[in-house]
Amino acid sequence: MSKFKERLKNGERLFGPFLNMNYPAVVEIAGLAGFDFVIIDNEHGEIPLESTVDLIRAAKLTDIPAIVRVYEGNPELIDKALDLGADGVQIPNIGSKEAAEIAVQAAKFAPEGSRGCNRFVRAGRYGSIDKADFFGKANEETAVILQVEGQDGVNALPEILKVKGVDVLFVGPYDLSASLGIPGQVDHPKVIEQMNEIMAQAKEVGVAVGFFVDDVKKAVEWKKRGVQYVSFSSDVGELFTRFKENADYFKEH
Repeated sequence: MSKFKERLKNGERLFGPFLNMNYPAVVEIAGLAGFDFVIIDNEHGEIPLESTVDLIRAAKLTDIPAIVRVYEGNPELIDKALDLGADGVQIPNIGSKEAAEIAVQAAKFAPEGSRGCNRFVRAGRYGSIDKADFFGKANEETAVILQVEGQDGVNALPEILKVKGVDVLFVGPYDLSASLGIPGQVDHPKVIEQMNEIMAQAKEVGVAVGFFVDDVKKAVEWKKRGVQYVSFSSDVGELFTRFKENADYFKEH
């Protein structure tokens, strides 16, 4: 089992940013700063799939797990991200048991799934890993993170959580708030209530829960509530915040 998945199994609370900048140094900096993981975002931002491999290489330099968020639950995209050497995949817009099954199947080799078998890729160290070791360990080491964002996913949650192979159920609060008719109000009691219900259901079946926050104090609050996979803001958001703080301070003094 990978260190990342082992830490989740042990109940640890992990903290990491979304990365939208197509710049390997940002990944290294995140690792040096002490984050527990990074999410390389192919859904939003400027990172194309073909550049993802260099960001994953940068993650390895500072020993920080690299999760790739694909832009849809397309099995080819999931397979490609894992072939590039990602430690896990995050799949958005899971709204049904069927969508969850497709995502997990795409991330797992047979007999657990239908991921294409090729060890001559970066994940297999270009063929230098023995095929028995590579195909035998990949399923155990690869993290599968399913993202529930709307009421279809919330309503289907009991069935989604029956799908084997799900390591993290990730909730997107902004999309969740929009689906409740209160877009952007991520602290609204309706959002908090629904999040608590989701966490209770996931806990019953032993699946870790993930949540997005854009404020570190909120991150600590959700950490204390039991969220294990706390995704934090983004590289561009944090860069803007720090730049603006310093520019404003200079102007005011």
